[in-house]
Amino acid sequence: MKTLGETLKEAREKTDLILRKVSAEVDIDQSLISKFEKNERKPTKEQLIRLANFYNLSEKDLIINWYSEKIAEELKYTEQTTEILKVAEEKINYYKTQNNGK
Repeated sequence: MKTLGETLKEAREKTDLILRKVSAEVDIDQSLISKFEKNERKPTKEQLIRLANFYNLSEKDLIINWYSEKIAEELKYTEQTTEILKVAEEKINYYKTQNNGK
């Protein structure tokens, strides 16, 4: 399983581009892209979408990876991870039904 940073770095290397060129094309600071690739910082959702489009990667897959890393980072030292995720899924489904009723 690849991290988001590894996926972004691999995509850049496959296109044979240097950070400066990617930075200019997607309008994201070169040092930020470097930190994304090293997993030192997470891109915003908007930045992630720009990178997905530039590298011709699945936006859906990158967003899933992005959200899952945020959740995993938050829960990595928690013993009740499975229970928390189950309750969170139930709450999400509840919220969706509440929003549909409006």
